[in-house]
Amino acid sequence: MTATGSRPLRADARRNRDRLLEAAVRAFSTDGPGVTLDAIAKDAGVGIGTLYRHYPTREALIEAAYRNELARLCDSVPELLRSRPADQATRLWMDHFIDYMATKRGMAGALRAVIASGGNPYAQSRDHLLTAVAALLRAGVADSTIRPDVDPADVLVGLSGVTLATGEPDKRDQAGRLLDLLMDGLRYRPEQG
Repeated sequence: MTATGSRPLRADARRNRDRLLEAAVRAFSTDGPGVTLDAIAKDAGVGIGTLYRHYPTREALIEAAYRNELARLCDSVPELLRSRPADQATRLWMDHFIDYMATKRGMAGALRAVIASGGNPYAQSRDHLLTAVAALLRAGVADSTIRPDVDPADVLVGLSGVTLATGEPDKRDQAGRLLDLLMDGLRYRPEQG
């Protein structure tokens, strides 16, 4: 779909849009909300007109870039579950969540600009994240690798706590250890019945 949702994009237009979103995430995460749209278009290898055709305002681009990162994280669940046991898929998804939160933190200034203009890029974030976590937990219960009494909201709060405590790049090892502890708490043990 186009940014306005009117019809499916041609393959080249879809590639341009994807490159724009990737370039926008990089730019807003490293250079902040003041980065020029010309610089983003150049990094994506497209003209400024192409950027404006997809995203008529800076805020539309910021919001789309953020939502694309959220979708990438949440949409990774089915493939993770196809390629490994549910507990391993869940632990790997936790690593992806940490990366997503680092990107979100990097884009904080740009996202504040969207909110200041009346937008709400976070409107459906919690619901999407809870749906992803619930799918991982259901798969783990089904293959007896994850406890059946775990609330997806509790897992999301735990993940958020890990990211708050270990948000700096030099704390990546600590984040991994904390995620391992969280995952150990989720694992099913036959004696739990």
